[in-house]
Order: sequence, then C-alpha cells, then structure tokens
Amino acid sequence: MFEKLLLAVDGSEHALRAAGIAGELARTTKSKELRIVVAYDKVPSYLGEPNLQAAIDTRLNEAQAILDAAIQAAGKIPGEIHTELLEGPSAEAIIDVAATRESNLIVMGSRGLGQLAGLLLGSTSQKVINHAPCPVLIAR
Repeated sequence: MFEKLLLAVDGSEHALRAAGIAGELARTTKSKELRIVVAYDKVPSYLGEPNLQAAIDTRLNEAQAILDAAIQAAGKIPGEIHTELLEGPSAEAIIDVAATRESNLIVMGSRGLGQLAGLLLGSTSQKVINHAPCPVLIAR
C-alpha cells in the first residue's frame, strides 16, 4: 500500500513526531523506501563572497543536522532510506519530490518553524495538502 513514503522535515517538534510516525508506518507496512526531504531557504546572492559561501555552508550544515535527527527519529526500517537536501520554497520542493519519486504518501508535521506558530495548520502543510499528488498524513 505505502511502498514509497516521503517524510518532509524542518527540525520542528511536529516534524520529529512525523519522523517517528513515518518510521512506524514503514515498519508496519514493510515499505520499500522512506525518502526524507529537508528544504531550506535560498541564500540571497547579494551577500557576495566570502559571505555567500559561509551562508550556504551554514544552511547545509543546519539542514544536515535536521536530516540526521529525522533519520534517528524514524529508526530502522525494512526498506531503504533516501535523503534529499533541497534549496527553495518548502511546499513546492515537497510536492515536486513526491511527484518525481512517485511517493505513495507524504508524512509531515502540522506546523513548522515559521513565524505564525499559532495557526492550526502551517502554510507549508496547507499548500502540500492542496497540491500533493498523493495522500498526506499530518502529525501534531
């Protein structure tokens, strides 16, 4: 049923809960693949060198730390774990990966690290739900 799971994480508490749920789903349904995606904001090119490269390195290191935490939260699964670090708007990146990789289910947190934490459902989650090519499971 869910052979290809896509987990979208941003380092938030909700995203780490989603990682645990995705891992449990992968074990329960014996998924062949769990793809974990971290999308980070584009670094503005006006920073210039050497600031531009330093900012890019910082973003990549932060994204890798988020990815590592998600892998640990998901735990061992019967299938393969694939990872992607993507630059650009989160919702669009998640939707594109789900379509390109033919994911059967997207798992993500209900709210991320955005400034409007009081909303019931974050703007990224809302966009993904509205435009995803497959079902979306939102973790709280």
